[in-house]
Amino acid sequence: MKFDVKYKPSYAMLVAKLDQGETITAESGAMTYMDPTIEIRTRKREKSLLGSLGLKLIGGQSFWVNDYTATKGPGEAAFVAAPVGDIEQLNVAPGKGYIIQKSAYIASTADIDLDVKWEGFTKGLFGQGLFMLKATGNGPLFINTFGAIDVHTLQAGQTLIVDNFHLVGFSDTCNYRVTRLGGLKETMLSGEGLVTQITGPGEVYIQTKNLQEFAEWLWTLLGPKVASTRSR
Repeated sequence: MKFDVKYKPSYAMLVAKLDQGETITAESGAMTYMDPTIEIRTRKREKSLLGSLGLKLIGGQSFWVNDYTATKGPGEAAFVAAPVGDIEQLNVAPGKGYIIQKSAYIASTADIDLDVKWEGFTKGLFGQGLFMLKATGNGPLFINTFGAIDVHTLQAGQTLIVDNFHLVGFSDTCNYRVTRLGGLKETMLSGEGLVTQITGPGEVYIQTKNLQEFAEWLWTLLGPKVASTRSR
């Protein structure tokens, strides 16, 4: 299977070129176009060739994905994410997995195992409504970001502190600890919430924009107009 990421870095779109019989899995709703040779199947991400993935999420949410299979000959399918930003390919291999935000997942090949049955997810350590997936297996994994992707390669013992709303993912070879930035007073005054201390070796992927801050900024513009409309 061949891949091309077009329109980087701000308006990235993933284009997958499938030979007959090949399948790519993508986040539900990410497809922009596809050839008529491709068939689509929507499912809850519970089972794959690697067995049970256990992707029933906290709060009754479910992780729905679409399988795109070239059944009638070669075909092309393209995928994008809602936020304006970049798409990055991560190469997953045995002993080289990643922990990524669920919202950052856009697509992967069939041999990628997405798991939430690990301590960092089931105990809700990342907080702030962030659902983290652990990706293992063998093959390409595509993630999207809000803004550009900032990659840091940590050496063994090297630590980076990342705001959780900017954290996209990191290598599963890293150690991590989620904590508050300072005390309660400092947290409130600084505008920062939970952060993750990540210690190498491994890679850390950061998005340059914060979706929560963007929503709050939009509300400063829209809020007065909404209030004036309601007062009429």
